[in-house]
Amino acid sequence: MRKIREVLRLTHELGLSVREVSKATGVGKTSVGEFVARAKVIGISWPIPVEINDAELEKRLFTPPGFHEGPTRQSADWAKVHEEVKRRGVTLMQLWEEYRGQMADGYGYARFCQLYAEWKKRISPTMRQTHIAGDKLFVDWAGHKVPIIDEMTGEVHEAHIFVAALGASSYIYSEGRWTEKLPDWIGAHVNTFDFLGGVTKAVVPDNPKVAVIKPSRYEPGINRTYQDLADHYGFVVLPARVRRPRDKAKVENAVGIVSRYLRGKLRNRRFFSLEELNGAIRECLTIINARRMKRLNKSRNELFASIDQPALKPLPAERYPYADWKRCTVAPDYHVEVEKHYYSAPFRLLREIIEVRYTDKTVELLHKGVRVASHVRSHVPYKHTTLPEHMPSSHRRYAEWTPARMLRMAGQIGPATVALFEAIMKAKPHPEQGFRTCLGIIRLVDSYGPQRMEAAAKRGNDIRATNLGSIKSILENGLDKAYAPSQVPDMPPIHHGNIRGRGYYH
Repeated sequence: MRKIREVLRLTHELGLSVREVSKATGVGKTSVGEFVARAKVIGISWPIPVEINDAELEKRLFTPPGFHEGPTRQSADWAKVHEEVKRRGVTLMQLWEEYRGQMADGYGYARFCQLYAEWKKRISPTMRQTHIAGDKLFVDWAGHKVPIIDEMTGEVHEAHIFVAALGASSYIYSEGRWTEKLPDWIGAHVNTFDFLGGVTKAVVPDNPKVAVIKPSRYEPGINRTYQDLADHYGFVVLPARVRRPRDKAKVENAVGIVSRYLRGKLRNRRFFSLEELNGAIRECLTIINARRMKRLNKSRNELFASIDQPALKPLPAERYPYADWKRCTVAPDYHVEVEKHYYSAPFRLLREIIEVRYTDKTVELLHKGVRVASHVRSHVPYKHTTLPEHMPSSHRRYAEWTPARMLRMAGQIGPATVALFEAIMKAKPHPEQGFRTCLGIIRLVDSYGPQRMEAAAKRGNDIRATNLGSIKSILENGLDKAYAPSQVPDMPPIHHGNIRGRGYYH
């Protein structure tokens, strides 16, 4: 059902065609059309109402589908036409009609399109694709790495260069990262969107493991964290075909430009931190984006401001917080393991498979797309974080008994009872093993009263009795009476001539 939701989102929110949605989700084109048609029949578009969960959506959705209309296509023309056609909603037919309006004896539509196609062959091969404004962002890692020297040790580390380019304006962004692993990949994307000030409809990566876990021309498997980033910003991931560099010619060209600047203009510079390198890269980007391109006679800054920037979707209210994903089976103790720490799940989900989304601060547990638990992230290994509401009632009642609670109950009887309880719990390998003995002693108060219980505790402390049987025997045989406080008040000493004082014996 998560894929069906993604099909509806990409269709209605991003306006992608059936073919594009199929490529992005791995769902067959026929199925995509059927899902969209079925949703249209029952009056569901995007966003899907919050009250409709996966089970309800499945129940409503699978009814006879309605009619599905096929997608429409758009095209482009020469330097000015090539620029105009990138604007959303502009077609070659419209541009031809404008051309004939100015030149009544101009070329016919077929010849107009033929001449435009011939003109496109003469420009850079990376521009042969027709890119719509705000449509695609192409991303890749540059093969060239930049050495960074550690000032303290003199050790040399290599920084990897991330490059991104917009399809319509060729506007370039780049930055250095220590690795090409998933956290750096996601962080570079977040910085790219901040740099652009908006989000494109689609992002086109190559097929690295951090982006695509299962490369396929028809059903690519997108990394779960990367998909989570796409959901947060509202774009679709459209991986390039394997070993088809022309699918991402924009970024291939941008990688070449950035690499030449790093090898050429910065060849004599030595960098001692990643921040210093990124500062130099920003200086290069300022020059690259401001330079006029020969064929179009415009800079990337000008094209970005007039074409791509107005068409970008706004950034979400919050930056994406990096999160990892993991699939887990809930163990018999209703906990799941995340980075060597154990977090509780509702006990009704025993043996169920759930998804775990975890950041530096939180751990979220999701079952069938619904969040069932949320915990504060703990980095203490081999310990448990358990919420009381996740426990069965019998476990919950037992968990409420603690050594501190036992001593508070003993304190209501007297200090000797507190000392006795401490001795009982200390005598056991684990304090919890003495809870039953303490509870049994508290029950004796109902039969003998708190005064006798306190006296029995004094005797028990003297003879080191740490079991229920010994305390009960003291009370049954009245051995506690010798430890009971005297009921006769202290009287002043008697002075009489016939009574010898203590001095008589010395």
